Amino acid sequence: MTARMTYGAHVKAILALGLPLIGSHVAQFAVQMTDTFMLGWYDVRVLAGEVLGGTLFFILFIAGSGFAWAVSPLVASAEGAGDTTTARRVTRMSLWISALYACATLPLLLNADTILLALGQEPELARIADDYLSITAWAIFPALGVMVLKSHLSALERTRVVFWVTILAVLVNGLGNYMFIFGHWGAPEMGVRGAAVATVMVHTVSLLALVVYTETATPEHELFRRFWRPDREAFGTVFRLGWPIGITTVAEVGLFAMSSLMMGWIGPLHLAAHGIAIQVASVVFMIHLGLSNTATIRAGRAIGRGDAQGLRDGALVVTALSGLAALVTIAIIVAIPGPLIGLFVDPADPDRPRVIEIGTVLLYAAALFQLVDAAQVMALGLLRGVQDTRVPMIYAAISYWLIGVPCSYVLGFVLGWEGPGIWLGLAAGLAAASVFMMTRFWHNTLPAALRA
Repeated sequence: MTARMTYGAHVKAILALGLPLIGSHVAQFAVQMTDTFMLGWYDVRVLAGEVLGGTLFFILFIAGSGFAWAVSPLVASAEGAGDTTTARRVTRMSLWISALYACATLPLLLNADTILLALGQEPELARIADDYLSITAWAIFPALGVMVLKSHLSALERTRVVFWVTILAVLVNGLGNYMFIFGHWGAPEMGVRGAAVATVMVHTVSLLALVVYTETATPEHELFRRFWRPDREAFGTVFRLGWPIGITTVAEVGLFAMSSLMMGWIGPLHLAAHGIAIQVASVVFMIHLGLSNTATIRAGRAIGRGDAQGLRDGALVVTALSGLAALVTIAIIVAIPGPLIGLFVDPADPDRPRVIEIGTVLLYAAALFQLVDAAQVMALGLLRGVQDTRVPMIYAAISYWLIGVPCSYVLGFVLGWEGPGIWLGLAAGLAAASVFMMTRFWHNTLPAALRA
């Protein structure tokens, strides 16, 4: 029987594993934020076009990431049971599936203008988005590979290297953006296409760094030995667990993407302010996402070693830590919304006051959904750790698309509340998801694990 850990020991273990993951998520988001920051200083309308293009890329990328995220609970459970072979097999097949998925989505990314025009976006913004994606589309291959290897290494509790590789990505992206957006150091001034070049550079360098580390630091896993050999059983395992994760995430990301489209219907300044406010709110979300990933890994390990009590205690502690972080970040957002928005807009831009005015109101709305957003992503992390993904997928679809999107439309356009109404609709969808997911884990999944 496994000795019961104290709550203090759980806190230490969660922070030791989770802080590098939080740091890596914040750093990863800093890559996107750098694009937003520099393009906002370059031209607000260019930023609005990049928001549209980046949203489309992110939706397709995040859908494929479900197969990468499936690696974490599978590898964690296998390592908890001392089964290195299974850990290797599922990671390899996740790389296979991710590559196939990238091939399937590439044509959509390369025809972004057709898609965005059909969705009612301004022709100029659709053209800018298409320029951006004509280059960024190719980053889907290394980006998904990076996600798989990060999930693999995180499940092995090698989260520090994940953090440092992400820091490297931030540096490469910052230098690339500075060079190619503005045309510094002898590089051509490329605007939004320069941001796209930097994005491809970032994901390629990150993938190479992770491959080198995996080969040299974890040779016992032999991850790339006979990589070309198919493994139908592992392929099926990853696919069955991964596709509901991908659809669940797309349901949530799609809610925010739909909000971007709705903001685009109002006007480019509203869309630019929305893009900036999303960046700020998402940095905060990275804390909860890192803790959610930690919950997945520790839950998977507990299941692998048959420690149901450790699963319960660890879930309590990580949920409490996420709630505390949410309260702190709410206070920060409410205290300084204007200065946060202003960081992303050139002081000389004549539209700056209006963008800050719109964005400030949106951040107040964002503060309302911090607790429920933290709760839903934490519940998802715990459910994934015990490999419960299909019912949460249904809950996500209901919460985000039958509740969140209609509420955003009604509040934003029918009632005429515009941007704030759209964001309050987001809050409604996230609140429904948090109730469904938390109820699923604490009243269904966890009691079943404790009885086993």
